[in-house]
Amino acid sequence: MDVALEHFAKEGYYNTPISHIARHAGISKGLMYNYFESKEDLLTEIINRSMEEVARYIDPDKDGYLSEDEFELFIRKLFHILREKITFWQLFYQLLMQNEVRTQLMKTTQESVDSVHETYSNTGNFLTTVTGMLADYFVRKKDRKGEDFDPVLDMNMFIYTVEGFAMITVYIDEIDEIYYNKTINRIIELYK
Repeated sequence: MDVALEHFAKEGYYNTPISHIARHAGISKGLMYNYFESKEDLLTEIINRSMEEVARYIDPDKDGYLSEDEFELFIRKLFHILREKITFWQLFYQLLMQNEVRTQLMKTTQESVDSVHETYSNTGNFLTTVTGMLADYFVRKKDRKGEDFDPVLDMNMFIYTVEGFAMITVYIDEIDEIYYNKTINRIIELYK
């Protein structure tokens, strides 16, 4: 899967045949088909792997309730994962940005979301579960912040902030460690 991700990202998903991946992985094309039914299946597994890693931290006790401590842990783990496996995430983002595969990726993402859900929870859809947990978390903040607080706006701003900082984390070669940690702390402070 690592070889496939690298070649999908650098050469293009449609330009990378299974035989090319197998050759660079040092296995036969036939053996490749023992593990994956198709190139689309291989792509689905790559997406599943990324989502499963992130999913482990959104609700560690699997109770469907996102506490403030779990929220903070999720942010810290998310940005730790991005730094720890930066090459994987650089390639993953490059793959996600390919215009010719966007439709396939959206379909695959929904399938992988459902697949991750199977290992994550016994009820509902994974994406719906996570979105619901985040929405509930931000609605609960309204009780503390008052009537003028808009939980939908705050949740969207949180998502935009995290996505933007994730992209910077992945694409900026050198980020000062002190600044990086201060930024993570500030995100937590803003949205906790």
